[in-house]
Amino acid sequence: MTSTAPETQRGHDAGDPLGEQPTSWQRRLRRFGHVPRPETSLRDRLDPPYTRPGRQVWSVLAIPPHVADRLVRWSAWGGPLLVTLVAGLLRFWKLDQPHAVIFDETYYAKDAWALVNQGYEGSWPKDVDKQILNDPSSVPIPTDPGYVVHPPVGKWIIGFGEQLFGFTPFGWRFMVAVLGTISVLLLCRIGRRLFRSTFLGCLAGLLLAVDGLHFVMSRTALLDLIVMFFVLAAFGCLVVDRDHARRRLAAALPVDEEGVLRPDARVAETLRLGWRPWRLAAGVMLGLAFATKWNGLYVLAAFGLMTVLWDVGARRTAGAVHPYQAVLRRDLIPAFASTVPVAIVTYIVSWTGWIVTDKGYYRNWAATEGKDSSWSWLFPDWLRSLWHYENQVYDFHVGLTSGHTYESNPWSWLVLGRPVSYFYEEQTGCAESSTGKCAAEVLAIGTPLLWWLACFALAYVVWRWFFRRDWRAGAIACGVVAGWLPWFFYQERTIFLFYAVVFVPFLCLAVTMMLGAIAGPAAGTGARAELGLTTHDPTGERRRTLGAIAVGVLVLLIIWNFIYFWPLYTGTQIPEDLWRDRMWLDTWV
Repeated sequence: MTSTAPETQRGHDAGDPLGEQPTSWQRRLRRFGHVPRPETSLRDRLDPPYTRPGRQVWSVLAIPPHVADRLVRWSAWGGPLLVTLVAGLLRFWKLDQPHAVIFDETYYAKDAWALVNQGYEGSWPKDVDKQILNDPSSVPIPTDPGYVVHPPVGKWIIGFGEQLFGFTPFGWRFMVAVLGTISVLLLCRIGRRLFRSTFLGCLAGLLLAVDGLHFVMSRTALLDLIVMFFVLAAFGCLVVDRDHARRRLAAALPVDEEGVLRPDARVAETLRLGWRPWRLAAGVMLGLAFATKWNGLYVLAAFGLMTVLWDVGARRTAGAVHPYQAVLRRDLIPAFASTVPVAIVTYIVSWTGWIVTDKGYYRNWAATEGKDSSWSWLFPDWLRSLWHYENQVYDFHVGLTSGHTYESNPWSWLVLGRPVSYFYEEQTGCAESSTGKCAAEVLAIGTPLLWWLACFALAYVVWRWFFRRDWRAGAIACGVVAGWLPWFFYQERTIFLFYAVVFVPFLCLAVTMMLGAIAGPAAGTGARAELGLTTHDPTGERRRTLGAIAVGVLVLLIIWNFIYFWPLYTGTQIPEDLWRDRMWLDTWV
């Protein structure tokens, strides 16, 4: 097991030849076994090393060192790919079941089919879902434009799956399942880079793979998981960009005669970090996120602020006396230009089908109702029509206050107060049930033990960010806040628990960070091992053993909880008695 704590990083303490000599009181404390915390070198603070399994692991397994090194290199991708394979098998197993149009698939599956075939959404007749399920080829695509309230990217993605596999449940769920599976791989790699640990990265991905809400949303043709995918991809791009920027700073700093990297105020405040393609890629990903659903805009704002603060921290670490002024002069404008305008252009390009077909809803508004606008001389008709359309959609969203059986307040999301039933079917004459009934349900609910543990993990993350100034904790908290906080501004609006899937990966990262702290530092990474003062630490070994056992038990309980709720995630028919046993809270019914 490896730790998320700074002790896993290399460095020297006050007693090291490269540091100052210990004071008298420090020498006296050492008589009682005290060893000061090692001071992390500047190079490692700018570019922390990845942790490696201790040699004891390979010795126990009788694996030669050269083979062990090869396995460690392979695990960087092999571990995440293995976790992703498991996630993919789970998500694609009987993906076409239930053979029904469940919940809001009734909107997005049909809009996607019209979009990929004619470039704009049509106005579908009511009660056409059964005909689609029975014989989709007999259902004509309506040419009359339909009024839709979400941008088109998510529907284009759903429609691509329909083009591959037909206008069927498997077809309209295929691409969502693909993105849900790839998101597990992304989280494994992001977690590895964030914590500098392959094990912790794979653990984060495993938690995402067995989260019930992420699982259900990966098997349903709704837009929210697609938003989550692009948000997570953008976050990953920014984390990579952060690493590359800090390496550039480290490479530019002076090295003394002993080969030690030294801070330099001039370099830290004047160095231009150059071309940053990963930040541009993040801008594209964030543009695709809010071109799927508008809540991606809040993530764009939060992540933009986060990446600027990362630059401040990097320049301060490198020795800048005035890091904020340095970032204002050197980094702020490039950071803005590579995210916000890129995202806006990406959003507009996503409407290409609506623009070029000239038949979408409100497409010709500027040439008809809006022809007397004072802005007609400045902007083209399609842009003014799109702006009008967006205003109408915004009014619809903020005015959506009609009640719904499964609506919930965002305050209740983390404790899973009110999940959403996507599909429910009851069958009588069930001999296995004492009531004579069987039930099949698809319930959009997170794995309860994982989410309830995440409540404690978020408290730990906030504590670690506030008191330890751990940037990783701040990044995780930023992801949760960006996906969750905006919904508190619209509490009178009809909103649902499944909107929370956007920040589920960050909940998994928070739990992983807490579990890493519980597990403790890996063998040989503590202060005494760094200084070569001991070869055997029974207290540390006992601490790591107990920590590893605790983490293993918690992870196994989460996996068991996912298996226990499997029938409710997949619409598997079970006796009504067993269905009621899984309704742990009254609000779940």
